[in-house]
Formats: sequence, C-alpha cells, structure tokens
Amino acid sequence: MKGSTIALDHIGERQAAALMVDGILDDFLIDPPDWVTPPESLFRGKLGRPVKGMGGAFVDLPNGQSGFLRQTKGLRPGDPILVQVTGLAEQGKAVPVTTRLLFKSRFAIVTPDAPGLNISRQIDDDALRADLDALARDCMEGAGDKLGLILRSACMDAQEADIADDILQMRSLAEQVLGDLTGAPELLLAAPGAHELAWRDWADADTLDDAAGSFVRHGVDDALDKLTRADVGLAHGASMVIEPTRALVAVDINTGPDTSPAAGLKANIAAIRALPRELRLRGLGGQVVIDLAPYPKREKQVLEQVLSAAFKRDGRDTVLAGFTPLGNFELTRKRDRVALSVLLP
Repeated sequence: MKGSTIALDHIGERQAAALMVDGILDDFLIDPPDWVTPPESLFRGKLGRPVKGMGGAFVDLPNGQSGFLRQTKGLRPGDPILVQVTGLAEQGKAVPVTTRLLFKSRFAIVTPDAPGLNISRQIDDDALRADLDALARDCMEGAGDKLGLILRSACMDAQEADIADDILQMRSLAEQVLGDLTGAPELLLAAPGAHELAWRDWADADTLDDAAGSFVRHGVDDALDKLTRADVGLAHGASMVIEPTRALVAVDINTGPDTSPAAGLKANIAAIRALPRELRLRGLGGQVVIDLAPYPKREKQVLEQVLSAAFKRDGRDTVLAGFTPLGNFELTRKRDRVALSVLLP
C-alpha cells in the first residue's frame, strides 16, 4: 500500500498510534504506564540545594516525585520554579527537567524567555514566509521579550485561520502557566497522549484511520509482533540482533549465507540504514554499541558517512562517538520513550 497512513487504536486501556509508510511501520506511540513521568509534562516545583559533583540540583515535584535540573544559575534553594520533563528515568529515579519551557502544537511552538519569530526552514517559498511572518507578528503583538514563536513545517499546507487559532491558543496557555508560580508543587500541564501526539507531529500523513480495529486492518499488530523479537532480517540473507541490557544496547550484524568479498560491507550498510527506525520503534536509547560484520578497513570512512546520514535523517538527539579500539562503533541516543518490551511484555 503506497502512501502514509495514521492508524489510531487502543492496546488494552491505553491510546496507541501507528504511522504506516508504504505499508511499513515507520513510527509507533503508546501511552506509558502510570509510573512513568512522560516528557513534556510541565510542573511547578521547588528547587532543592545544589548537589556537589553533579552540576545541578534536585527539584521537588508533586506526589513525592523529584526532578534533576542542571541549569541552576541565578536560582536559590527553596525557589518555586516551572520545569518541564525532557527525558525518561528509571523507576524511582529523578527525571531530567529544564526551565526552558516549550508549548508545542501542530503549527506553532511558543517559547517563553526566548523571544523572536522563527519559521521552519522547510518552508522555502518567499511569499508564504512573508505571509506567515506577518500573521505571527499580529498574533504575538504585545508579547514583547517574554514569549517567542516558532512556526512549524505543517504551516506549509494549512489555512491561515487554523494557524492563527493555534498560535493564539498556545500563547494563551503559555501566559496562563507562566502566571501560576505560587503554591505547592503541582502538575500544571500533562504530557500529550498518543493520539494527540500523532495529530501534532505526523501532520504530513496522507490518510487517517481512527476507527476501531485500525491496527489489524493496516498490519500494525503483525509489525509489533516482529519488534518483540531480537532478530531483524535484512537483504540478501543478512541480519542484525538488537539486545538491550541494563547498561547498553548491543547490536550484532551478521552477513548470513553471502560469501562474496563485499558481503560484510553490504550487510553493515543495510543494518545501519535500518537501525534508527528499529531503535525508534523499540523505544531504545542510551549507549548503543554496534558489532559490525567483517569489512575491508579501507571502507571504514564509508561506514562513518552512512552512519552520519542515517541518524541525521532520523532527527533524534544522537551523538556518534566513533569506533572503539576493538572495532565496534559507539553512539548515544536520548531516552525519550519507554522500551517497547516494557510496554508490550
């Protein structure tokens, strides 16, 4: 099936969303379990004392939770502060938080304390950019240096009235939250659920199927079943095995039955191009160590270029650390999702 489709459904009592591109599962979202504090949750908290040697301070959050804040310059212990969760933490540990808040919707992102109007670089039509700039200035009039605005690429095919409504809603929400700084620690803005995230971040999809049973109709259930296995099949009989451990994610690339001189290089390139999608769908992050199939050492630079291109297209926060003395390749990837193995045991 050609084209892209958003399928909205439920797994148990939790919302779930799948993005299918040409019949292949490209992305998957599901509401996390209750013990997880998801990214984008926004709290009013109370700053604790700096922790020596850790470069930050703990923040008291509601219900006995705690966050860890690194940007503490100009803040004093006991100060009430607004913080937003930026990533995941293991159960019982402090979640990473930031004071750089974002109010994000389908067309607009309002940025407190980061003034300025910015338009996505993907919008390259000069006339459209000029129209959007004028619209943004009208909607943000009077915000001064308190609020900034980013217009997202979804504005390219949207009606001006819809964009303006989105900007005004995010501006109103930001102003309301920023004015709510007094009181005990409290959740002020819950993270969006899977269905809302799909509507917000998958704006380019061709079709939407939100009727019950959409996962079965579009083959999402079968794709999720494959993701519960460690083995990933590649072209020409090659494969890779993705195994998360407590310390890191181990990736082993195998050539399979191919015995040609270029077998290792072909298997490595195929695995590297598939790896960002597999990590994204499996909800895996942190340290990743890739055990490459044997390849000619003169092709090392080629593999580095393929790795850089693959993870750049993926758009996630990834740091390519490089090759180890043993010939493995290491990278780190932001933990922004719960592992699928936990969500779908």
